[in-house]
Amino acid sequence: MVLFAFLILVIAAGAASIMLGSVAIPFAEIESALQGTGVGTHEQILMNIRLPRTLVAALVGINLALSGAILQAIMKNPLADPHIIGISSGAGLMGILVLLLMPEATVLVTPAAFVGAMGAALLIYVLAWKDGIRPIRIILAGVAVSAFLGAGISALMILYSDRVHSALMWMVGGLSARSWPHVAMLYPYTICASVLALLFSRHLNILQLGDEMAKGVGLAVERTRFILTAIAALLASSAVSVVGLLGFVGLIVPHAARLLIGSDHRLLLPASALLGAAVVMASDTFARIAFAPVELPVGIIMAALGAPFFLFLLRREL
Repeated sequence: MVLFAFLILVIAAGAASIMLGSVAIPFAEIESALQGTGVGTHEQILMNIRLPRTLVAALVGINLALSGAILQAIMKNPLADPHIIGISSGAGLMGILVLLLMPEATVLVTPAAFVGAMGAALLIYVLAWKDGIRPIRIILAGVAVSAFLGAGISALMILYSDRVHSALMWMVGGLSARSWPHVAMLYPYTICASVLALLFSRHLNILQLGDEMAKGVGLAVERTRFILTAIAALLASSAVSVVGLLGFVGLIVPHAARLLIGSDHRLLLPASALLGAAVVMASDTFARIAFAPVELPVGIIMAALGAPFFLFLLRREL
């Protein structure tokens, strides 16, 4: 029932994202444009601007929410997400390197961001390893790595201040000017990593029992945790490479879904994916229309929503 409600939210948020903006598009024209029978400016706005942007928002929401849900399960900590523990910072550092040093090679941003995310994940594992891996050590190592990589991003922005404008919107997370090539860039990662995440949902449930019990039922804990970290890194890095450092989605969405649907990852993962898509689409719509004609980056709206929820989690969990 909750999954169905989340699906309704996705449809509503997607419809609002397509219809609302500086130019309002009636539903009847949306239907005719999608059927290929529309004409005029509204069809051009819909097919070339609104629809691809809405799809990118949905895919990014799915990726970041799934990444956060996986990391929270691996680390058994509801305050974990790719932004906080450094995976997004690793992706961001490599993405900004490409944007600043090779601005014409935007096709390299996604693979470079993945390399950065996996490099950050490996560094976190190395720093956290001491006779095995414990979730609390991963969290602490991730915070340190995130701070270090954030300093690297700041240094690059200063050293290449003449080119910083191209990376500024990417730093705060924005969906402006996202179009069909970005959809094509993102959806293969979303499909592949989402399928892998759902296939490992049973393993995530077993990990919640604790490492010793998980080993007792035959699960290769360290290998499983590493594979799931790689899946989370792929999801986060693909999203970061397209919209930049969009925070709080991976933190608030899985936790909100968990409060409503429980901790069974066979249900939690699809619930997080649906809610993540709805939240990012709705936030982007609000960012476009709240201060029109000025458009805010969606990252600012997510931070405004996420910070109070993060404080709520701190008071609830600690």
